[in-house]
Amino acid sequence: MLSFPVIVVLILLLYLFSLINILKEYERGVIFRLGRLLPDAKGPGIVLVFWPLDRLVRVSLRTVTMDVPAQDVITKDNVTVKVNAIVYFRVLDANKAIVTVEDYLYATSQLAQTTLRSVLGEVELDDLLSQREKLNNSLQSILDEHTDVWGIKVSMVEIKTVDLPTEMQRAMAKQAEAERERRAKIIHAEGESQAAERLREAASVLSQEPLSFQLRYLSTLTEIGVEQNSVIVFPLPMDLLSPLLEKRGGATPKQAAPDKDES
Repeated sequence: MLSFPVIVVLILLLYLFSLINILKEYERGVIFRLGRLLPDAKGPGIVLVFWPLDRLVRVSLRTVTMDVPAQDVITKDNVTVKVNAIVYFRVLDANKAIVTVEDYLYATSQLAQTTLRSVLGEVELDDLLSQREKLNNSLQSILDEHTDVWGIKVSMVEIKTVDLPTEMQRAMAKQAEAERERRAKIIHAEGESQAAERLREAASVLSQEPLSFQLRYLSTLTEIGVEQNSVIVFPLPMDLLSPLLEKRGGATPKQAAPDKDES
């Protein structure tokens, strides 16, 4: 059997080893000595805790990603929606996070839920769907202001999803369809207006150049002939023959008609 001195030495060695606590780089140790808080949090590295006089509470300084459960929110225009969000925060002052609030994780979660309902309840549905960035900033600033006394920094809040009632989804779908039809009609009307303007310009050019008008006339007849029509009957403008008759030295059809009457 071991002698009494050996047992005492072993107990002392075990006690000395139990005094040693190793904190990671992202951890801080809040120490209470005889129930009183020591001024500065310890760590990282080796921290000596003289129990039973001291009590060590480990606090992580890493950013916490907290999923806020879906909340029933009644918007300013009396539409009930379900909204959930994500809150990113971290502990800046470990002593405050342990001393000023019982459970800072639970307290931050509850504060995020109530703030989400109160802030989104002051806006209309259209703003809730279209101004996400503005609402996120508003939620972040309010949460950060309230959690500052706990030694917690809220870095970002993101609205995750907005679940609309089924009847509201149908109404919004009809509204979107009507808006698309309105835009289509406007675009069609603008196209017709531009086409009419181009036709007016083309008619002005053709009226100044009779030969261009005649060439366009023949081009149109050629396009009609492509459609596999067997026979095309069209009046021949006599003005087309005038240049040919003048080159041959003969009279134009308009001049020849009176000569025939005189004879």
